[in-house]
Amino acid sequence: MKTVSADVTSTEYAEGKIFKFESEDSINPDFLERFNYQGPRQWIRYSMPEFSAVCPFSGLPDYGLIVVDYVPKDWLVELKALKYYYLSFRNVGIFQEAVTSRIFQDLNKLLQPEVLIVRTVYNTRGGIDTTCIIRSEDQESLREKTPPFHTSKENL
Repeated sequence: MKTVSADVTSTEYAEGKIFKFESEDSINPDFLERFNYQGPRQWIRYSMPEFSAVCPFSGLPDYGLIVVDYVPKDWLVELKALKYYYLSFRNVGIFQEAVTSRIFQDLNKLLQPEVLIVRTVYNTRGGIDTTCIIRSEDQESLREKTPPFHTSKENL
């Protein structure tokens, strides 16, 4: 440990500090496990208020709440496995919007639910609150309503 004689009120005090973080390859969807569901149609919600990842721009942690709502067809996610999956994000440099997308994709692939909604609500950073939401029904309706791309001027 070294003693610092810098002016800690200066914005240059933390300059040059570098926090290393891992790539998105470190996210481990293999942690996820599922088991068979044969009950009645119902909404299921899992909330995890202790989520963290790393801002790839600043290297500082992003903390937030993850909320997953779904209507299962045949599968439920095992909760301890889900917790370990979330923990695999802890040292990963990934933008908040990409976290939401990645969780949605991994859970959708694992569970193949009737409906899936993934919501991330991040703690305030720089005076800005960020909430990201991906809903399976929006993905399907966007695919159906998106017109084919044309280069003619009448379609601009």
